[in-house]
Amino acid sequence: MLSRITPKSIPILRTLSHSPHTFCTLTESQSQTQTQKLERIADEILSLTKLERNDYAILMRYKMGFNNYGPSVAGLGSVGGAGGGGSGAAAETKAAEKVIFDVKLEKYDAATKIKIIKEVRGFTDLGLKEAKDLVEKVPIVVKKGITKDEAEAIMAKLKDLGATVSLE
Repeated sequence: MLSRITPKSIPILRTLSHSPHTFCTLTESQSQTQTQKLERIADEILSLTKLERNDYAILMRYKMGFNNYGPSVAGLGSVGGAGGGGSGAAAETKAAEKVIFDVKLEKYDAATKIKIIKEVRGFTDLGLKEAKDLVEKVPIVVKKGITKDEAEAIMAKLKDLGATVSLE
């Protein structure tokens, strides 16, 4: 049935989707105007790039209030149904795991300062002076809000240069 949806069938589907106690009081011209509006919106969405569609989907979920439940609700449903009696505790620990990390530069050897500044410039959008000022303010967070994989890669590079680095 869904493969046969045409612009003319949208008002019919709308009346079928309402409960029997509500009536669709749109006139034919109002219905056509709304159908044209929906077609225009659909065409605009389809013309977006993949990245823009992803951002649009996130925005729509946010605007519709689906973000209020967070990622743990979906995780609880799937983990809770698959496991036994102890699966609730496992789901809570999984939801409590940290997903976003900050890389904090604790200290470094003075001999490797220039190399550390170059490395900090490599994974940030800072200029030479800004990166130098940042490195000189140790202990300081040099990169915020990144995934664990990115954070570990940055930590490994900085540790190879002789810096003391931690995750927050």
